[in-house]
Amino acid sequence: MTDNRKRRARDPAATREAILEAARALLAKDGPEGISLSEVANLAGVNRGTAYQHFETREKLIAATADWVSDRMFRAVFGDPGTIGERRVEEVDIADTTDRLALFAMENPELCRIWLLQLLASPDPMADPFWREYEGSLQRFANSDLAEENVDAEVLSVLMLAGAFLWPIWARSHAKGDKERRTLGRRLAQECLRLCMFGSMRSEAFPDIMERLGRIPDPLPAVAKA
Repeated sequence: MTDNRKRRARDPAATREAILEAARALLAKDGPEGISLSEVANLAGVNRGTAYQHFETREKLIAATADWVSDRMFRAVFGDPGTIGERRVEEVDIADTTDRLALFAMENPELCRIWLLQLLASPDPMADPFWREYEGSLQRFANSDLAEENVDAEVLSVLMLAGAFLWPIWARSHAKGDKERRTLGRRLAQECLRLCMFGSMRSEAFPDIMERLGRIPDPLPAVAKA
């Protein structure tokens, strides 16, 4: 028996976390198609029966991993979910949020893809904390004077997240090192901002982002200041 297995059965919470850590490592390495409970149990240092006690099926293990990704993504992009509350539209730094999402996606490409696939297959996407905050933020934005008319927040959310989570897979095939991956991540964030700025956002209301994109903003109409 390995040292990793000693006394682990007496601490169910630690055992569960060890299994999830192993699952995340294998999912990041091989993707969902290459994972099995047996391999996860072996990497976690527990026997297969113990792994099945915590996660009855491979699908439940992948779903639990997606929940973990959602929590980490929420913290990386929005902050502590216990204290954030419902933010006003004016309090959201759109450029910074876009940068944070792109960075997280570049650093966790396989895990983000797994999360997205789980979300798309979910009968209740709003049960996922990250999606609830992300889509909710876009919906509040769509309802404000800062947005163009008739923005579909749900469609926009899927388009933005799909692009953010699929781009790193492309980048991995075309970048030779960390520096190039970071450059590709910045390109993604920049183009996401450009699409939003000239699609769903009233560009004159965001002079700082216009300046970042190399455009001179038009004066803000009086109606948008009200």
